[in-house]
Amino acid sequence: MEYWQPKIETMKRAQLEELQLQRLKKTINAVYKNVQFYRAKFKEMGIQPSDIKTLDDVRKLPFTNKSDLRDNYPFGLFAVPMKKVARIHASSGTSGKSTVVGYTRKDLETWANLMARCFYMVGVRPGDVFQNAANYGLFTGGLGIHAGAERLGCTVVPSGTGSTQKQIEMIRDFGVTVMHATPSYALYIAETAKKMGIEPGSLPLRIGVFGAEPWSANTRKELEKSFGIKAYDSYGLSEMMGPGVAFECTEQDGLHIWEDAFIVEVLDRNGEPCAPGEKGELVLTTLCKEALPLLRYRTGDITTFMDGECACGRTARKITKFFGRADDMLIIRGINVFPSQIEHVLMEMPEVGEYFQVVLERVNHLDEITVKVEMSDRAFSGELGDLKKITNTVAKRLKDTLNLRTNVVLVEKGSLPRVEGKSKKVIDLRTSI
Repeated sequence: MEYWQPKIETMKRAQLEELQLQRLKKTINAVYKNVQFYRAKFKEMGIQPSDIKTLDDVRKLPFTNKSDLRDNYPFGLFAVPMKKVARIHASSGTSGKSTVVGYTRKDLETWANLMARCFYMVGVRPGDVFQNAANYGLFTGGLGIHAGAERLGCTVVPSGTGSTQKQIEMIRDFGVTVMHATPSYALYIAETAKKMGIEPGSLPLRIGVFGAEPWSANTRKELEKSFGIKAYDSYGLSEMMGPGVAFECTEQDGLHIWEDAFIVEVLDRNGEPCAPGEKGELVLTTLCKEALPLLRYRTGDITTFMDGECACGRTARKITKFFGRADDMLIIRGINVFPSQIEHVLMEMPEVGEYFQVVLERVNHLDEITVKVEMSDRAFSGELGDLKKITNTVAKRLKDTLNLRTNVVLVEKGSLPRVEGKSKKVIDLRTSI
């Protein structure tokens, strides 16, 4: 299949909206018929699928939040029977339960095709050697990126994360031309290469695809200068399917969001549409998903619509790089972490108290998280062996929940500041680089 698809990617707005409406009606009928949660929401709001006659009518539809996925854990929002679910991915939720997403075989095809379209847009071609330095497993960035690169006709190196020196050797020895990683890990790879006596710019890389965490214009400059590449931004979220929802083109000025697959809204605090250039929350409705179609999903990501046509010729609207989160979610080494997750773990442990503080720092281009937690009266014996045992137990439970290595520091009761609100419990010392 050719992944430059001008019929879709340069479609006139009127045709695109006609396609969106057709797919929206199909999606609404599927969720109304097969998902009790949405059927109840429609009844509560006094609407029927037949009430959706135009794209503007999307505003009549109910919102969906991450908490709705959590409340219907694990498969309550699936619109197909489990025998039609070909794969399950999951990401961390705020209560310790995962946000579970499912895919039919057709969903996996759609996902791979969209990813291939993204890669083609930034100059990746059949025959490129593509190293995927992302976590494999339940995290969607591993298999999702992998499938798109394979679909495009690349030779894929599923390196995963870690073993950094080996990563560098593979890039050099295998002739890797395209790399996908978090930007912070890519910077660490560059730094490690220099320590090995290898100039990153001497490696065969020509394109870098980076996502899963916020990164600045300065980071782009550093990556491009270090490796001698063009660096492109990727956006996705597991609830929509994973990476591939939006992607930069070679203009490197905003991300095209694929409107044949999603209805895109940017809404203000009152749920009203934002004008181009006005910051608001990105809200997405899936148009092509069978297993987990979602209506008006509140991503929590703050962005703006960009006005005007793109020089690349694609007509899918563009959004800016994200300004932050509408909630308190943190992104640490590409993994979503909520302070409430940490609190949930600590509250189940009688050895520690209710007060804690999260300190985020960037060390050698990588995020480090330290959790300072007060001990409870009964846990404080003064014995070093006891302190070490409690520290190890807290660290293990946090790692099990967050899927992230965490530094734990036990402090005396009363030593942490008493402030209101979860946001005050986080001290982010990371600086834009």
